[in-house]
Amino acid sequence: MFLKKKTTAFTKDYSEQIEKLKQEIDTAEAIVVGAGAGISTSAGMDYGGERFEKYFSDFRKKYGITDMYSGGFYPYDTLEEYWAWWSRHILINRYEASIGKPFKDLLEILKGKDYFVLTTNVDHQFQLAGFDKKRLFYTQGDYGLWQCSRPCHDKTYDNEAAVRQMAEEQKDMKIPMKLIPKCPVCGTPMTMNLRCDMTFVQDEGWYKASDRYKEFLQRNRGLYILFLELGVGANTPGIIKYPFWQMTWKEPKAVYACINYGEAFCPQEIENRAVCINADIGQILEKIADQKNN
Repeated sequence: MFLKKKTTAFTKDYSEQIEKLKQEIDTAEAIVVGAGAGISTSAGMDYGGERFEKYFSDFRKKYGITDMYSGGFYPYDTLEEYWAWWSRHILINRYEASIGKPFKDLLEILKGKDYFVLTTNVDHQFQLAGFDKKRLFYTQGDYGLWQCSRPCHDKTYDNEAAVRQMAEEQKDMKIPMKLIPKCPVCGTPMTMNLRCDMTFVQDEGWYKASDRYKEFLQRNRGLYILFLELGVGANTPGIIKYPFWQMTWKEPKAVYACINYGEAFCPQEIENRAVCINADIGQILEKIADQKNN
């Protein structure tokens, strides 16, 4: 359909683009937010560097792991090691993480608007910031949920109490064998409810959120919709980026906006209805939120 040639739509002085985006937010009849890892990174939840070294230096020294993302895919020899990694990872990124300011600023910006959030993030930041759960669709899972690794059934399980116990009792990068979670139905070891292969469980909550997202899009067809993309990279463009481009192209009143440091672009076919800002997401959202309150 298009996408053969990328085109950027920003200047070095992006103050004009910020003002244009603010106007689009103010006048839009509905806003669909598509959020990727970039907004969490902007909030300080970096998976590498000093933050990784602070919490996982022992895993780096033993296994050569260099960041939290790759550590989740490492082929540990035992489940005791696997869950030592994951319990620590979940604890710092889900249960002990503070609310990122970009999320709070975004909520302030959307106040009074008819909005919906589609996200590939799994860190629960939107709900921590106070977003309405019924306006959220976490497509790729949640750090706070486990599932059967087989999987023998389509149900997920909250893991906070078990994660905290694992993190507290682990020694030498291993948890006690007795803490390895097992499926209550078939006895198979549990695993993370994260979309990384064909075993990902889409539970009842996932389907309800999917239906609410579809209903939101259907209800707002033909209206002045702003598709606001925040920090979506190239890993899964088919979930947010490409659909946003296509829906903007099909809807004559729709506008596409993108804030993404180093990856702010759009197809030429929608350039006249696009706002692309190549800058830190948190800085831009803070400016817009401040302008709204002044």
